[in-house]
Amino acid sequence: MGNWLELGGDPFITFGTSHLTMLMIYFLGLLLFFIFLKKIRSKRTPFTIIRWTLFSLLILSEVSYQTWTGVTGIWSLRDHMPLHLCGVAGITGAITLATYNKRLVQISFFIGLIPAFLAVVTPELPYDYPHFRFWKFFVHHIAISWTGIFLVSTSSAKITLKSMLETYGYLLVYAFIIGVFINPCLESNYLYLSHTPTASTPLDMLGNGFWYYFNLCVLGLVVFTAQQQIYRLFANFKRAST
Repeated sequence: MGNWLELGGDPFITFGTSHLTMLMIYFLGLLLFFIFLKKIRSKRTPFTIIRWTLFSLLILSEVSYQTWTGVTGIWSLRDHMPLHLCGVAGITGAITLATYNKRLVQISFFIGLIPAFLAVVTPELPYDYPHFRFWKFFVHHIAISWTGIFLVSTSSAKITLKSMLETYGYLLVYAFIIGVFINPCLESNYLYLSHTPTASTPLDMLGNGFWYYFNLCVLGLVVFTAQQQIYRLFANFKRAST
């Protein structure tokens, strides 16, 4: 399987065999979760196992990545702080799994579910299986997305228009801080506010300059609105499992 500490590796191929395999794992995990949702909600043991497994995956993914970049000598404030949306979602998701704070459940759902899923579909990833970066990327992002689903399906927190707008407001403030202060100071590209990802993603269709930022805000609102509609499906599953 090679040395995980190596910087080099086979280049990642979008929708290649390894990528399609991880997508299948993502959807299979969702299918099994909803099939057994009633048991997960009613039985303490499966609930506890899933809760702390997701927690462990989120923590270990971030810690192992920071350790790997440090050991390989490539760590920098410019590129490796967990300031991208999925990095924040991973940390927020872990805290929420530990506390089940209702406000954090709402935030974790909105910033984690679809953003992490889109990252799984269009990865910005240099190395393919079995490189460490491959495993870290997919395990981390799949766990983030699954965590958003797990939290809203097993907690009493409700996803409302108010909670959606509040979370969207938090995101705009965070993006303002990153775009105006952090990125210029570090010459970084956190939240992809300096330029689009190197991989081909939907962000490539948002234009340039002012229109890129405007369309990015609109896209965020559309994604949040879509997630509120998705929540209604979760709510139906929750009622059916009681």
